[in-house]
Amino acid sequence: MSSTRDIDALIEMMAKLPGLGPRSARRAVLHMIRKRALLLTPLADTMQTVAVTARECLNCGNVGTADVCDICTSPKRENGEICVVEDVADLWAMERAGGFKGRYHVLGGTLSALDAIGPDDLRIPRLMDRVATEEITEVILALNATIDGQTTAHYIADQLEGRVTLTSLAQGVPIGGELDYLDDGTISAALKARKAI
Repeated sequence: MSSTRDIDALIEMMAKLPGLGPRSARRAVLHMIRKRALLLTPLADTMQTVAVTARECLNCGNVGTADVCDICTSPKRENGEICVVEDVADLWAMERAGGFKGRYHVLGGTLSALDAIGPDDLRIPRLMDRVATEEITEVILALNATIDGQTTAHYIADQLEGRVTLTSLAQGVPIGGELDYLDDGTISAALKARKAI
C-alpha cells in the first residue's frame, strides 16, 4: 500500500481543474500541505460547504447559494435589460467589469450541430419565457465571438425579432475571443458601444 495514495489522489483531482496540469497540481498540493492550518483545512471545509449549498439560479442560471440569485432579486436591476451570456464565467466577467446594471441570462452553452446541441438543450426556451413575462425592452447578446456563439446569437435574434431591441457587444471583443479571458476595460468598452443586430 502506498503511503502517498491519498496525496496522489488529491493531485490527480487538482490536475483535472482548468489551468492546472499534473505539475501545477503537485506544486499546489505540496504548498497546501505545508500550510495545512492556513490553507488545506479551511479549503476542505469551504469546499464541503459549497458542495452542499451551491445551486443554479432558477431564473437566470447564475450560480449561488439560493434558488434565485442576488442579481435577479435586486430591485435596482429592474431596468428591462437582459444580457445573454454563454456560461456563468462570462456573467462573472461582465460583473467584474461593472458596466452592466440589468439582469442576465446564462444559456449553459451554445448551439452546435456537431455536438447535437439544439435550442432545447440550452436555456433558450426559458429566455423566451422571460422576455414574454418580465417586461424586457432590450436583449444584449454577449456571446463569445466563435462560430457557435454567433450561430446561437443569430438563432436568438431570429426568435426575438420585432419583440424587443436586440444588441450585441461591439468593439474590443476579438473574433474567437472569450469573455472570461478579456480584461474589465475591454468588456466595459464593448458593452457601452453595443450595436443593434
